[in-house]
Amino acid sequence: MSKPTLVVLAAGIGSRYGGLKQLDTFSEQGDTILDFSIYDAIRAGFGKVVFIIRKSIEDDFKAFFNKKLEGKIEIEYVFQELDDIPERFKDNDRQKPWGTGHALLMAKNVVKENFAVINADDFYGREAFEVIAEALTKIDKNSNNFNMMGYVLKNTVSSYGSVSRGECKVDEKGFLTGITERTHVEKFDGALKFKDDNGEMVPISEETIVSMNFFGFTPKYFEISESLFEQFLEENYKEPKAEFFIPLAVNHVIVNNIATMEVLKSDASWFGVTYKEDKEYVTSEIQKLKDKGIYPKNLWV
Repeated sequence: MSKPTLVVLAAGIGSRYGGLKQLDTFSEQGDTILDFSIYDAIRAGFGKVVFIIRKSIEDDFKAFFNKKLEGKIEIEYVFQELDDIPERFKDNDRQKPWGTGHALLMAKNVVKENFAVINADDFYGREAFEVIAEALTKIDKNSNNFNMMGYVLKNTVSSYGSVSRGECKVDEKGFLTGITERTHVEKFDGALKFKDDNGEMVPISEETIVSMNFFGFTPKYFEISESLFEQFLEENYKEPKAEFFIPLAVNHVIVNNIATMEVLKSDASWFGVTYKEDKEYVTSEIQKLKDKGIYPKNLWV
């Protein structure tokens, strides 16, 4: 069984954060959040990392990561660009990226083994990588048996504004039965609510299991997702803000019994940055982990 690959979604623009948060640093030693994810992935047994980025940030990424990761893990770069879609769907007015589902498809030619996908700006924790790596090594790469790390909603929201989360329905055996992308979840007067299709704010339980885009797939995912993305484009290519999210593809395969997805759990702490104000908290939490010896002071020495 080949080692699993880590695919990193790092093409985001960071409009709410006010900058390129993928390369922002959160320690005195100049660590990005992504440094910790890659460090944890290597410890857990991943053999390759694939960065999905934009051409405009290629030089910055390579300058930041290539030297420190040399000899530690295989590296690949692929690119998500607006015009990387079938010719008949191209719309010159499009400004917004096509979403995480489109981004992940950019890795189809370099990922031939089971893989996990993560966001570049989320801290998932060492145990989460260990759990998903172990699961991926046991799955037949020709199967449609997928998995994901599940997180409790109350532990994944920002104090400074709304976040996007995939609301998960899980059966008694621990398998996903449906996932709904909630693009606006926010805390109001101590209670969590999401914005529905009518713009109404609807209460949601703080114990809801949500996806943080930490999925485990076999290469079969690319075949399934590619056809779904074409269907999505048929219906939405003229919509300037429409996005094809990974949870949309996941929900389709689960609801239509095309694949299974086991919801994995771990005791790992999650934290991330959506807004600039989140940085102070994340920096503090990372320092605590270093102080406890969970991570060395210098990751890559």
